[in-house]
Amino acid sequence: MANKIEIENFSVYWNAERYLNSISLEVKMNEILGIIGPSGSGKTTFLRSINRMNELETGFKHEGLLSMDGNDIYSPDTDVVLLRKKIGIVFAMPVPLPMSIYENVVYGVRLSGIRNKQKLDELVERSLTEAYLWNEVKDRLNISGLRLSGGQQQRLCLARVLAMEPEVILLDEPTSGLDPISTAKIEDALNELKSKYTIILVTNNTKQAARVADRTGFFLMGDLIEIGDTRKVFTSPVKKETDDYITGRFG
Repeated sequence: MANKIEIENFSVYWNAERYLNSISLEVKMNEILGIIGPSGSGKTTFLRSINRMNELETGFKHEGLLSMDGNDIYSPDTDVVLLRKKIGIVFAMPVPLPMSIYENVVYGVRLSGIRNKQKLDELVERSLTEAYLWNEVKDRLNISGLRLSGGQQQRLCLARVLAMEPEVILLDEPTSGLDPISTAKIEDALNELKSKYTIILVTNNTKQAARVADRTGFFLMGDLIEIGDTRKVFTSPVKKETDDYITGRFG
């Protein structure tokens, strides 16, 4: 399977403090890569490095190479707006916009210049279907997205990302505040979506990584301790730190 993203000796600093330590890994095309580790291990910093969100904060500096499709993401020639269109992100807390379900989904698409009503209608139905939400909201697309349940709001945020037709989807603990039924719907959606997208899932729920990730990486204090086939990482990890974390001895 071809690599979609390649990372070589990638480090992140804020001012003088280092948050990621020479990370090297590949993300394969059309896989779900799970990232696990205790709080403060660098998972979110890693995720936000991929679509260059970290540089929105002052003091950010990086070293090493992070490339997608062979192109350096941090090259001065990179169009950051286009990059973030290609690499969508869903955050831990759902953040629907204070507008209708329909307008939530097409918000970014309209900003990118698409106005054709038929095209927008098709994008809304397809995106909500892929996010496992269409059947629940198809008859009330004009109600506010804020009136949906937490689980529905998170799937709406996923649909908003999908409407932009990205190549990579980043998810930062997308089910951390959701009930088991809503969590299952998100996981079902991810299993379907990987046929079209490359997905990186940061999760504090090791069982979730075991359920949905094809490969899993374990981060600890800014280091990538281990990465490999999910089944192998969870049943016969190479590193003692990985085993201790998975079995609940720390973290």
